[in-house]
Amino acid sequence: MITTTTKFAGCLLACLLVMGMSAGALGQAAPAQPNVSPDAAAPAQGKDDGLVIEPEELPATYPRGPYEVRFHGRGNYVPVLRWRLQSGTLPPGIILEDNGELHGAAERAGEFQFVVSVKDGGQPQQAVQRGFSIKVVEAITLAWKVPAHVAGNRIEGSVEVSNTTADDMDLTFDVKAVAENGRATEIGYQRFPLKRGTVAMALPFGESLPHGAYVVYVNVNGEVAKRNAIYKQQLQTPAPLQVVVGP
Repeated sequence: MITTTTKFAGCLLACLLVMGMSAGALGQAAPAQPNVSPDAAAPAQGKDDGLVIEPEELPATYPRGPYEVRFHGRGNYVPVLRWRLQSGTLPPGIILEDNGELHGAAERAGEFQFVVSVKDGGQPQQAVQRGFSIKVVEAITLAWKVPAHVAGNRIEGSVEVSNTTADDMDLTFDVKAVAENGRATEIGYQRFPLKRGTVAMALPFGESLPHGAYVVYVNVNGEVAKRNAIYKQQLQTPAPLQVVVGP
């Protein structure tokens, strides 16, 4: 027989168990979070670089063409920057100013390599260097398309001409066949505006000639009046061409 006391004890034990479970649920800790510092939680920030010279490369130019580029610094440095030509050779006609301005007009074609250095205004100063090159390309290029040759009683052929500058130019195209006695015969002539950016324009020539040996000279002159500039190129046959059939 279960007594009243036994029933009470069982009821009390059940209540205590329920209360203990509730208290455990209420007191249960939230899931542990990683120990992250505020700095680590923020987006990563790139560290400042030391002083870097820009641009990385320099544009090409052509003889007597206007040229202007400004060097500048990137990264962590103290103004004011001072620039100088450390070594090598700039194209004749182009100079580097203390403020980083590279300007002028190249006097001749070629590839010129040099080193630029810069110092900032810090104490102590940062000083860095960087190597560069400038290509000064010919303003006019001239090449054989069909080399001068004998065809019966004629000497004929063609050339290709290109304008690599940023300017239109007044082009004179002249071809002469010069005999052994020095007599020159015109076998090709044109004068026309050669537009900027023109590439490999074909210019033919040809004429009937008396019996004899001839050296062929091709001359092109391109004039840019606003720059008071004249560009010249010439081709000639490596050996005399023999015309054996008279006209």
